[in-house]
Formats: sequence, C-alpha cells, structure tokens
Amino acid sequence: MNTLAAQKIGAGLSTIGLAGAGIGIGFIFASLVHSISRNPKHSNDLYRAAVFGFALTEAIALFALMIAFLILFA
Repeated sequence: MNTLAAQKIGAGLSTIGLAGAGIGIGFIFASLVHSISRNPKHSNDLYRAAVFGFALTEAIALFALMIAFLILFA
C-alpha cells in the first residue's frame, strides 16, 4: 500500500472522534434542558456542570483533530 494513501486513510479514521464528540455535546445539552425543566431551582449548578462536561468533550474532539493533523503533516 502506498504510504500517502495510508496517511489519508489514517487521518480520515481519526476524525471519527469528532463525530462522537458532536453526539456527546448534543447529549450534554439535551440533558441540561431536561434537568432544568424538571428542577429550575438548581439551574446555576446544572449549567456549571454542563459547561464542564462540554469542555471535557470538546477537548477530546480537539485531541482527535490534532492526531489527524499529525498523521497528515508529520
């Protein structure tokens, strides 16, 4: 197999993590809306926890993108 083709395939496969992160972020904010609608008194605490979860999920997406770029350009 050609090395350039293997690089392109590896970079494409490493971007699967981006789709997973998008689904995870959707679940986080769907759960936030559901939780606030059930218990609006604790909305500030729930929002802080959701933003923390969003940050961790987005970090995973950035790591996946960094790996894809490393495969392509290094």
